[in-house]
Amino acid sequence: MAEHDEEVSLPDLTDAAPLPADVPAMTAEDEEQVRTGQDLEAVFDVPVNVSAVLGKTHMEVSNLLKLGRGAIVELDRKVGEAIDIYVNDRLVARGEVVVVDDRLGVTMTEIVKGGIG
Repeated sequence: MAEHDEEVSLPDLTDAAPLPADVPAMTAEDEEQVRTGQDLEAVFDVPVNVSAVLGKTHMEVSNLLKLGRGAIVELDRKVGEAIDIYVNDRLVARGEVVVVDDRLGVTMTEIVKGGIG
C-alpha cells in the first residue's frame, strides 16, 4: 500500500478579502444546514475498503515460497504499537487491536489529519 500520510498546507483565510456583493452571505439557517450532514445521505451506501495494517515487511519471492504452516514473519512494528487504519488505501486513523466476541476488531485511538483529500 502506498503511504498517504503527507501533510497538506492550506492557506490562512482569516485575512481573506470579503465576498463580492453578488455572492450572498451565509445565514444562520445555512450554517445549521451545513452542520446537519443532510448532504451526506447520498454517500451512506457507498462501499469502501477498510484495512487494518498490523505491520509490514519486505522479502524476496524465493523466501516467500519457502514459508509453510507455522512460519513466523517478522513485521516492522513492536507489540502494543498502534496499527494503521486505511480507507480505500488512504491512511485515516491509528488504533489498537481488540477482541469482540471471539473475533478481532480495531478501536480507533487517533484520527490522522490530512489523511483524506
